[in-house]
This record gives sequence, C-alpha cells and structure tokens, in this order.
Amino acid sequence: MNAATSGAGKADLKHPDGSAVRVLVVDDEETLAELVSMALRMEGWETRSAGTGTEAVRVARDFRPDAVVLDVMLPDFSGLEVLSKLRAEAPHLPVLFLTARDAVEDRIAGLTAGGDDYVTKPFSLEEVVLRLRALLRRSRVVSANEGSTLTVGDLTLDEDSREVFRGGDPISLTATEFELLRFLMRNPKRVLSKAQILDRVWSYDFGGQANIVELYISYLRKKIDAGREPMIHTMRGAGYVLKPAG
Repeated sequence: MNAATSGAGKADLKHPDGSAVRVLVVDDEETLAELVSMALRMEGWETRSAGTGTEAVRVARDFRPDAVVLDVMLPDFSGLEVLSKLRAEAPHLPVLFLTARDAVEDRIAGLTAGGDDYVTKPFSLEEVVLRLRALLRRSRVVSANEGSTLTVGDLTLDEDSREVFRGGDPISLTATEFELLRFLMRNPKRVLSKAQILDRVWSYDFGGQANIVELYISYLRKKIDAGREPMIHTMRGAGYVLKPAG
C-alpha cells in the first residue's frame, strides 16, 4: 500500500504548555511497533510501546498518553478489552485500531466499542500519522498550529494545495515525488537513511529494493536542483539530506 496522499495540512501538535504529544503503540509484532513508533518520533512526538494488553494498561497509567495505536489481536486479551480498561481511567482517550481483519463486522465492533478510527494491515506509516493527527485535533487535548506551508531556503511546499515552488518557479511533481519531498522538508538538515525513507514514504512492508529510493531521489533532483545550486545531498553510506542552498 502506498503512502497516503491526502492533502491535509501538517499540524504542529503540542500541549498548551509546549510539551510533546505522547502516543502509546500497542502491538505484539515488535518490528511493526518500532516502525510505527519511529514514524511518530519523526513528528517530534514522544512514544512508548507495549506488546501485550497487560503491559499496555500498566504503561498507560504511568505514561498518560494523548492517543493510543492499538492492535486488535494481542497475545493475552483482545484490543477491545484493552480499550475498555484504558477508557475506564481516561474516558476520552483517542484510539486508532490496527487489525489484519477488514470485515465490515470487525470495523463496526471496534468502533462501537469506542475506537475512534481503524486501519487495516498492511498500511502506510504516513496514513497512521495522518489519522492520528486528525484524532488529536478532534480531542482538543493538544493545540494545533495549522500552517500547511513547508519552507526550506527558497523551496516551498503547500500541503493543502500540493503546490511546490523553488525561487518562485512552480515545480510539477507526481504523488510519490511529492510525498518524498514532503518527508525531506519536514526533516531539513537531517540525514535520512534509505530504510527510513522506505518505511515512511512507502508501505512498512514494502517488498521492493532500496534502489527505488535512489530512483526517486534522482527524479526529485532533476526537478528541484536542475540548473540551480543543489539542495538534496547524498551522504555516502548514511542516506540523504535536504538543506538550504548556499
């Protein structure tokens, strides 16, 4: 499944006191839990993870999350039971269910039990982040700065209109090129590995080769850097970084 290509603007979500959003990720697949947590940390959010329902309830009491990403199938008891226990202590806690089952009755069961949203595996990490942002905005636990324009040097990207300009000149991008550039621009001056880019721009279980990242970086360079001082740089053995020219 490709990364979500929604035009929803990025909100810099924080508590009124400026502290970071806290999200609890509950999944017994350790690798998947870490991939989701990594994507959330890239947003500047604080994360904790748990692999069982018992651990999730214990961690939640200490961590006091603003939202929970919750797998429906856990080794000790179901995600629906975990939700019930969490909501007993935090009645308005936003919950995003993860499940490998996509039957209509499963969706209805989860949402009727109080879950706020639902994604089916396999999913893109971008989709999870976008849905969590929407849940957090609705919960009003955090405040949102709704500016949707990213700017790095003379490069600007409008997440709502999906327009990109460099030095005032419009640049036309495909959906995947746009998602890749958006990820780079959300992390300026930060070296991003091929694995991080694959995990975030493509599906977490993407079966392709890492050279697809090289391919799309080359596409972006032809459009962003052609005839100009380059902004996209290769850090040999480490990954790629986007930074202002000069």
